[in-house]
Amino acid sequence: MSKYFSRQLLYRIRNEIPIAALLPQLDWPHKMRDGRLCLICPRCGEFLTVVNPRTNLARCFPCELNFNTIDLTMSIKKCDFVDAVHLLQPLLPPSTAS
Repeated sequence: MSKYFSRQLLYRIRNEIPIAALLPQLDWPHKMRDGRLCLICPRCGEFLTVVNPRTNLARCFPCELNFNTIDLTMSIKKCDFVDAVHLLQPLLPPSTAS
């Protein structure tokens, strides 16, 4: 299992796997509230984390932390960076680059 990842792969994981699609895969509590996707913060446990679909980041307002898909997976699955990347790779859409 590789411990080194290309910059392009990490960029794709952070940007091409929507957090909205990732949360059901991680079996993590979330819901739509006032038209915004909200989830329980994996760090503080408050239900005040909101997803910005334009940036694909989740922001916990009590913790003042942002989560990308890798950070979120690490926190929810309680795993390290390498394991999180390996968990997320199969969720990537097929690459259109030649």
